[in-house]
Amino acid sequence: MPQKDPCQKQACEIQKCLQANNYLEARCEAVLQEMRRCCAQYPKGRSICCSGFEKEAREREKLKAASNGIHAAPQ
Repeated sequence: MPQKDPCQKQACEIQKCLQANNYLEARCEAVLQEMRRCCAQYPKGRSICCSGFEKEAREREKLKAASNGIHAAPQ
């Protein structure tokens, strides 16, 4: 029996919030932050629900490194 995704509950909360708020992300910032916190607790790849948030974190690191004049390692 496959393991339950540890961040599935947060992912469902995001979907409910977006649907209730006409897909305006700004109105769902609290649930998005909860998802980020959940994803940060688990190793990369542990939660399929976190894949987009992991990509977001990599992009943020690239931008941060670029603004500091450092080239980020490719992933």
